[in-house]
Amino acid sequence: MLVSEAWLKEFVDYTLPTGELTAKLTMAGLEVDSVEPAAAEFSGVIIGEVLSVEPHPNADKLRLCKVSVGDADALDIVCGASNVRTALRIPVAIVGAVLPGDFKIKPSKLRGEPSNGMLCSKQELGLADSTDGLMELPDDAPVGVDIREYLQLNDTIIEVDLTPNRADCLSIQGVAREIACFSDQPMRLAKAADIDVSIDDQVNVIVEAPGDCPRYLGQVIKGLDRSAPTPIWMQEKLRRCGQRSLGPLVDVTNYVLLELGQPLHAFDLNKIESDIVVRRAKVGEKLALLNEQIIDLDDSLLVIADKAKPLAFAGVMGGEQSAVNDATTDVFLECAFFTPISIAGKSRKFGLHTDSSYRFERGVDPELCYRALRRAIELLTSIAGGQVGPLTDVSSGITLPKNKTVRFRFERIARMLGVQMSEELVETYFASLGMQVEKNVSEWLVTAPSYRFDIGIEADLIEEVARLYGYDKLPQNKLNVSGSLVAVEEATQPLDRIKDLLVDLGYQEAITYSFTDEASLNLLAPNADVYRLKNPISSDLSVMRTTLWAGLLKAMDANIKRHEETVRFFETGLKFSVENGELKQQQVLSMLATGQAQPEQWGESSRGIDYYDIKHDVEAILALNGKASDYQFESAQHDALHPGQTAQLKNKAGELVGYIGLLHPALERDFGVKKPVYLVELIQSYIQSRQLPVFEMVSKYPSVRRDLALIMDEKQYVNEIVSYIYQQHSLVSEVVVFDIYQGKGVESGRKSIALGLILQDKSKTLVEQDVEELLKVLLGDLNNLFNAQLRE
Repeated sequence: MLVSEAWLKEFVDYTLPTGELTAKLTMAGLEVDSVEPAAAEFSGVIIGEVLSVEPHPNADKLRLCKVSVGDADALDIVCGASNVRTALRIPVAIVGAVLPGDFKIKPSKLRGEPSNGMLCSKQELGLADSTDGLMELPDDAPVGVDIREYLQLNDTIIEVDLTPNRADCLSIQGVAREIACFSDQPMRLAKAADIDVSIDDQVNVIVEAPGDCPRYLGQVIKGLDRSAPTPIWMQEKLRRCGQRSLGPLVDVTNYVLLELGQPLHAFDLNKIESDIVVRRAKVGEKLALLNEQIIDLDDSLLVIADKAKPLAFAGVMGGEQSAVNDATTDVFLECAFFTPISIAGKSRKFGLHTDSSYRFERGVDPELCYRALRRAIELLTSIAGGQVGPLTDVSSGITLPKNKTVRFRFERIARMLGVQMSEELVETYFASLGMQVEKNVSEWLVTAPSYRFDIGIEADLIEEVARLYGYDKLPQNKLNVSGSLVAVEEATQPLDRIKDLLVDLGYQEAITYSFTDEASLNLLAPNADVYRLKNPISSDLSVMRTTLWAGLLKAMDANIKRHEETVRFFETGLKFSVENGELKQQQVLSMLATGQAQPEQWGESSRGIDYYDIKHDVEAILALNGKASDYQFESAQHDALHPGQTAQLKNKAGELVGYIGLLHPALERDFGVKKPVYLVELIQSYIQSRQLPVFEMVSKYPSVRRDLALIMDEKQYVNEIVSYIYQQHSLVSEVVVFDIYQGKGVESGRKSIALGLILQDKSKTLVEQDVEELLKVLLGDLNNLFNAQLRE
């Protein structure tokens, strides 16, 4: 939020230098992001009046102007602005002036005519990014006065970054209240004059949703002068706070919003049919907003309507059908209190972000409505005239928030802050914050003002004391903590060790959001029941992820667009599902790989990553735990994976550990992928289960190798055979698969697998008879169990 120092000083007359002020604001919890001058540096620009305008004899678009700047002699200045005219008062850069960008004004001739100065636009003074002509000043602007002095441009703009709980500071008045607390200066509130009610016109208001809108105020104003300009002082204040002038009606509501923090909205009275109704929208209703966006309404949204149609998206944005324009002379001015829960998340649902919704979502003082409405009417009628009707006030005492009273124990200050304070000092702090204190023997009862809706518990009060005392003054004491060593479960592989392995294999760790867009999840897991967020950051982050693949695919896409040809990612985190109406979560490890298997080199031809590369990486994790033989890869089906290149991983108990495979071709098109992408998702608890190491004497007897070529069904999983050999034959220390063959000499539907068996006995040297007996038994078992025969 942008704050003008000059505007702040209208509320509190502090003397702190800007640097000290920003430091104190930051230490008080209102972090200052930047400090900038209110206007670019320039000099020698004074207010002038155009006395005459004549055509330029040598240029159709230029004019010869006589301009008074308060001296005896008028200046001859050549000007090409379309809005230059007699009696116009404008900023004049006289000879010797220096404009932003170190542009110096010198006497010159333009198309043969002398020009001793320059008539300036807002853009040339650095007050606007673009402009349509000269900067027009009021008719009573004093000729000869420096424009910096007239517009008070020697001001500073402070950008304050507020935490969501400090919505009470989303205004000039709110920030000034904080400054008054730590500068020991009284607060001067902007007092609105009593409104002179001169007509009887009134709009009847019906609030059908008092829980969402506990207070709704409004007044009719008729006969506004639509040609009245916004005063230059108001335009300047709006500009310094990041708002541009759009005419008195809009400018006044924006001004009160910035000054007091209360959003208001002006309806064109002649576009309202009968009563105003504050209600929930009906399913199927549509509303065209001021930004020309048409939204589909539902019963979760609050609208301001008349008997015929919705008029505005309550607390967010007005509707186009009831909007004021240059022809509007009669308005109904709305000032309401909407509860944060009724507004929160509603604007983001449609990609909207307005100053009004930003404040209502965080909370607005429910008692501020009356003063804000009076202030707006006072300003509007002083600028554009008009007659004011009586106040319409619909308030619900039941649903309006009540000022909170919090139980406070004085001795808790020393315990929580580590510093001793006097009761008088703490009472002074509470009084400066507008809090009422009732002191009892054992505790204080502290009632927060209506604008401090963030105060709810004792810790909040102690935080306020700490802020005003100064965080930098609190003692820094070392904590006395007794450390104790906790036994580490050796059978659990540390997750960091698995991550280190994946990094060694060429992967990079990714961290993605736990929520994503529903469209992506429906593609990857169409049958999953997703958990939808009630208040999402945006529509693209509206549901909790049912798989980590959604985030990894987006990260991959971002990297490929930045010309990363090979991407290997892994991520550990929670995935979420809904079972029997309850949210369930599970910790998983997900992997993604696409691109080249090896970096470009001369020693080996390039090839793309394939299924067996990523399968090898999974096997490396299993081998790290010493349990590679306890797991089986089986052909499987998965909605997101290629039906011919998908496997499920199971442990020896038959429990599903996860999936590995190639992204489905149909999803490649949906995600805009142009090359194969391999994915893995494993349940983390299984892959962290580690085989405890057991000492084993190295055999002093030699090993023997025998190679077998087995014929088997082409659908037979080789790893089933290898696992069986390991489990049933203790003399086999290693099995190597070194060849797979299908073709001539092998029956159709069968395949030949070449296995290398490494045999070793730890107690003796194996002789040929021992080896032959083992092979005879092994081949018989393989034939009976797997229909695998020795190839002849």
